Amino acid sequence: MPLPGYQTVLNSNLALLKALDEQIKTVTVEIAKTACNEEDIRILITMPGIDFYSAMVIASEIGDVKRFPTQWKLVAYAGLAPSQHQSGEYERRGGITKQGSKWLRWILVQAAQHARQHDPRFKAYYERVAKRRGQQKAIVAVAKEMLVVIWFMLTRREPYRGQNLQLVERKLKRMNNLAETGLQAA
Repeated sequence: MPLPGYQTVLNSNLALLKALDEQIKTVTVEIAKTACNEEDIRILITMPGIDFYSAMVIASEIGDVKRFPTQWKLVAYAGLAPSQHQSGEYERRGGITKQGSKWLRWILVQAAQHARQHDPRFKAYYERVAKRRGQQKAIVAVAKEMLVVIWFMLTRREPYRGQNLQLVERKLKRMNNLAETGLQAA
């Protein structure tokens, strides 16, 4: 026998979930509309593992790529650079610093998980590092490598050279459809 008021609480929670779903759909449409108008987003989605959501996070965290004179400054900003410990002539490298943008580091690691499965370049790099260092360090290494490539892509204003044209077309079509007809679908 359910407790008294159980059905009321259940109905209230279901109404709350429905309202949250509607808000998520509205925000998703707005993100897609914004992404359609940004050249950086169109450049970033040519890389495997990056869709318009992750491209928006990357672009917003990086800001103007010209503020990073080298790709290594951007890697350090993301906290993906190895730490260094020095004492006299003795030098030791440690794990990544984790200083900087945690959101940029997080989204790149997520994108690296996908890119290592679908891009031959990142797959080979992942496997090479994983043999020596293990899977987790290899994923972080792929994320760092992706960020280096992203710096060059945004600096030179060119798409990813190893892009899968069919995949990029599907990403663009989905993003544009969501931006144009998203309010009816939502």
